[in-house]
Amino acid sequence: MTLVYIRLKKKINTNVHDVIKLKELAYISTKNIDKKKKIEDEVIYRIKEDDHVIVVDSFIIIKHLNEKYDDVEFQLLGPTETLIQVNKEKKQPQFLYFLFIWLLLFIGTAMTIMNFHYDVSMQEVQQKIHLLLTGKEEEFPLWIQIPYSLGLGLGMVLYLNHWFKKRINKDPSPLEIELHQYQLDIDNYARHYENKLNDETR
Repeated sequence: MTLVYIRLKKKINTNVHDVIKLKELAYISTKNIDKKKKIEDEVIYRIKEDDHVIVVDSFIIIKHLNEKYDDVEFQLLGPTETLIQVNKEKKQPQFLYFLFIWLLLFIGTAMTIMNFHYDVSMQEVQQKIHLLLTGKEEEFPLWIQIPYSLGLGLGMVLYLNHWFKKRINKDPSPLEIELHQYQLDIDNYARHYENKLNDETR
Protein backbone atom coordinates (compact mmCIF):
# COMPACT_ATOMS: atom_id res chain seq x y z
CA MET A 1 0.00 0.00 0.00
CA THR A 2 1.28 3.46 -0.93
CA LEU A 3 1.72 5.96 1.91
CA VAL A 4 0.85 9.57 1.05
CA TYR A 5 1.43 12.52 3.38
CA ILE A 6 -0.81 15.57 3.01
CA ARG A 7 -0.21 18.94 4.62
CA LEU A 8 -2.97 21.48 4.01
CA LYS A 9 -2.17 25.14 3.39
CA LYS A 10 -3.71 27.60 5.83
CA LYS A 11 -5.09 29.96 3.20
CA ILE A 12 -5.12 30.40 -0.58
CA ASN A 13 -6.48 33.06 -2.94
CA THR A 14 -8.30 32.23 -6.13
CA ASN A 15 -10.64 33.73 -8.73
CA VAL A 16 -14.29 33.16 -9.56
CA HIS A 17 -15.03 30.05 -11.66
CA ASP A 18 -11.63 28.51 -10.88
CA VAL A 19 -11.33 24.77 -10.31
CA ILE A 20 -9.50 23.98 -7.10
CA LYS A 21 -7.22 20.96 -7.30
CA LEU A 22 -5.59 19.23 -4.36
CA LYS A 23 -2.11 20.52 -5.31
CA GLU A 24 -3.39 24.08 -4.77
CA LEU A 25 -4.77 23.24 -1.34
CA ALA A 26 -1.98 21.10 0.03
CA TYR A 27 1.60 19.91 -0.07
CA ILE A 28 1.82 16.22 -0.99
CA SER A 29 4.70 13.83 -0.38
CA THR A 30 5.05 10.17 -1.41
CA LYS A 31 7.63 7.85 -2.94
CA ASN A 32 5.30 6.90 -5.81
CA ILE A 33 5.75 9.80 -8.27
CA ASP A 34 3.03 8.65 -10.69
CA LYS A 35 0.53 8.30 -7.89
CA LYS A 36 1.51 11.71 -6.54
CA LYS A 37 0.81 13.47 -9.84
CA LYS A 38 -2.57 11.78 -10.12
CA ILE A 39 -3.57 12.69 -6.58
CA GLU A 40 -2.39 16.28 -7.02
CA ASP A 41 -4.73 16.73 -9.99
CA GLU A 42 -7.81 15.60 -8.07
CA VAL A 43 -10.52 18.28 -8.25
CA ILE A 44 -11.67 19.19 -4.74
CA TYR A 45 -13.91 22.20 -5.31
CA ARG A 46 -15.36 24.36 -8.09
CA ILE A 47 -15.72 28.06 -7.29
CA LYS A 48 -19.22 29.42 -7.90
CA GLU A 49 -20.32 32.96 -8.70
CA ASP A 50 -21.65 33.71 -5.21
CA ASP A 51 -18.70 32.19 -3.32
CA HIS A 52 -16.68 34.59 -1.21
CA VAL A 53 -15.00 32.53 1.49
CA ILE A 54 -14.87 28.73 1.50
CA VAL A 55 -13.50 26.45 4.18
CA VAL A 56 -12.32 23.03 2.96
CA ASP A 57 -12.04 20.58 5.84
CA SER A 58 -9.43 17.82 5.79
CA PHE A 59 -12.10 15.24 6.63
CA ILE A 60 -13.90 15.97 3.34
CA ILE A 61 -10.64 15.70 1.38
CA ILE A 62 -9.63 12.40 2.99
CA LYS A 63 -13.13 11.01 2.47
CA HIS A 64 -13.03 11.97 -1.21
CA LEU A 65 -9.58 10.44 -1.72
CA ASN A 66 -10.39 7.22 0.15
CA GLU A 67 -13.36 6.64 -2.16
CA LYS A 68 -11.08 6.82 -5.21
CA TYR A 69 -7.88 5.18 -3.98
CA ASP A 70 -8.21 1.82 -2.23
CA ASP A 71 -4.48 1.09 -2.41
CA VAL A 72 -3.35 4.34 -0.77
CA GLU A 73 -3.06 5.25 2.91
CA PHE A 74 -3.39 8.98 3.53
CA GLN A 75 -1.84 10.66 6.55
CA LEU A 76 -2.64 14.25 7.38
CA LEU A 77 -0.02 16.61 8.83
CA GLY A 78 -0.37 20.20 10.06
CA PRO A 79 -3.55 22.28 9.63
CA THR A 80 -6.90 20.50 9.41
CA GLU A 81 -8.60 22.96 7.05
CA THR A 82 -7.84 25.43 4.27
CA LEU A 83 -9.46 28.84 3.86
CA ILE A 84 -10.16 29.79 0.24
CA GLN A 85 -10.46 33.52 -0.39
CA VAL A 86 -12.25 34.29 -3.66
CA ASN A 87 -10.97 37.45 -5.36
CA LYS A 88 -13.73 39.57 -6.86
CA GLU A 89 -13.12 42.04 -9.66
CA LYS A 90 -12.30 45.40 -8.09
CA LYS A 91 -13.66 48.53 -9.69
CA GLN A 92 -11.36 51.52 -9.97
CA PRO A 93 -12.57 54.15 -7.45
CA GLN A 94 -13.84 57.40 -8.95
CA PHE A 95 -11.74 60.51 -8.40
CA LEU A 96 -14.50 62.44 -6.57
CA TYR A 97 -15.06 59.49 -4.23
CA PHE A 98 -11.32 59.25 -3.57
CA LEU A 99 -11.11 63.01 -2.95
CA PHE A 100 -14.06 62.89 -0.52
CA ILE A 101 -12.49 60.05 1.51
CA TRP A 102 -9.11 61.80 1.53
CA LEU A 103 -10.62 65.09 2.77
CA LEU A 104 -12.65 63.24 5.40
CA LEU A 105 -9.58 61.47 6.76
CA PHE A 106 -7.46 64.63 6.59
CA ILE A 107 -9.99 66.75 8.48
CA GLY A 108 -10.65 63.99 11.01
CA THR A 109 -6.94 63.53 11.71
CA ALA A 110 -6.38 67.28 12.00
CA MET A 111 -9.30 67.63 14.42
CA THR A 112 -7.97 64.75 16.53
CA ILE A 113 -4.50 66.30 16.81
CA MET A 114 -5.86 69.76 17.58
CA ASN A 115 -8.29 68.49 20.23
CA PHE A 116 -5.49 66.49 21.88
CA HIS A 117 -3.24 69.55 22.03
CA TYR A 118 -6.11 71.63 23.42
CA ASP A 119 -6.87 69.02 26.13
CA VAL A 120 -3.26 68.89 27.34
CA SER A 121 -2.79 72.70 27.00
CA MET A 122 0.17 72.25 24.67
CA GLN A 123 0.51 75.94 23.86
CA GLU A 124 0.72 76.84 27.55
CA VAL A 125 3.35 74.13 28.08
CA GLN A 126 5.43 75.50 25.22
CA GLN A 127 5.08 79.03 26.59
CA LYS A 128 6.33 77.86 30.00
CA ILE A 129 9.27 76.04 28.39
CA HIS A 130 10.16 79.25 26.55
CA LEU A 131 9.90 81.23 29.81
CA LEU A 132 12.12 78.76 31.67
CA LEU A 133 14.79 78.75 28.97
CA THR A 134 14.83 82.42 28.01
CA GLY A 135 13.29 84.22 31.01
CA LYS A 136 10.90 86.04 28.66
CA GLU A 137 7.19 85.52 28.03
CA GLU A 138 6.14 84.80 24.45
CA GLU A 139 2.63 83.99 23.20
CA PHE A 140 3.89 82.10 20.16
CA PRO A 141 7.36 80.59 20.79
CA LEU A 142 7.89 79.62 17.16
CA TRP A 143 11.40 78.23 17.76
CA ILE A 144 9.70 75.50 19.82
CA GLN A 145 6.44 75.15 17.89
CA ILE A 146 7.94 74.77 14.40
CA PRO A 147 10.39 71.94 15.27
CA TYR A 148 7.64 70.31 17.33
CA SER A 149 5.26 70.34 14.34
CA LEU A 150 7.92 68.94 12.02
CA GLY A 151 8.79 66.27 14.59
CA LEU A 152 5.12 65.33 14.89
CA GLY A 153 4.93 64.66 11.14
CA LEU A 154 8.26 62.81 11.11
CA GLY A 155 7.17 60.73 14.08
CA MET A 156 4.03 59.62 12.21
CA VAL A 157 6.14 58.60 9.21
CA LEU A 158 8.47 56.56 11.43
CA TYR A 159 5.51 55.07 13.32
CA LEU A 160 3.77 53.93 10.13
CA ASN A 161 7.13 52.84 8.65
CA HIS A 162 6.19 54.12 5.19
CA TRP A 163 7.04 57.10 3.05
CA PHE A 164 4.24 56.95 0.48
CA LYS A 165 4.70 53.42 -0.97
CA LYS A 166 8.30 53.00 0.17
CA ARG A 167 9.00 51.05 3.36
CA ILE A 168 11.62 52.66 5.63
CA ASN A 169 12.84 49.38 7.15
CA LYS A 170 11.86 45.72 7.17
CA ASP A 171 10.16 45.80 10.57
CA PRO A 172 6.35 45.78 10.49
CA SER A 173 4.64 48.91 11.76
CA PRO A 174 2.10 48.76 14.64
CA LEU A 175 -0.63 49.48 12.09
CA GLU A 176 0.43 46.51 9.96
CA ILE A 177 0.46 44.27 13.03
CA GLU A 178 -3.06 45.41 13.96
CA LEU A 179 -4.29 44.81 10.40
CA HIS A 180 -2.66 41.37 10.43
CA GLN A 181 -4.35 40.52 13.73
CA TYR A 182 -7.67 41.79 12.36
CA GLN A 183 -7.29 39.55 9.29
CA LEU A 184 -6.50 36.56 11.53
CA ASP A 185 -9.68 37.21 13.51
CA ILE A 186 -11.73 37.33 10.29
CA ASP A 187 -10.12 34.09 9.06
CA ASN A 188 -10.82 32.34 12.37
CA TYR A 189 -14.43 33.53 12.25
CA ALA A 190 -14.78 32.22 8.69
CA ARG A 191 -13.18 28.88 9.62
CA HIS A 192 -15.77 28.38 12.33
CA TYR A 193 -18.94 29.62 10.63
CA GLU A 194 -18.20 28.69 7.00
CA ASN A 195 -17.14 25.11 7.73
CA LYS A 196 -20.07 22.88 6.78
CA LEU A 197 -18.94 20.18 9.21
CA ASN A 198 -19.40 22.65 12.06
CA ASP A 199 -22.95 23.31 10.85
CA GLU A 200 -23.74 19.60 11.02
CA THR A 201 -22.56 19.31 14.63
CA ARG A 202 -24.51 22.28 16.01
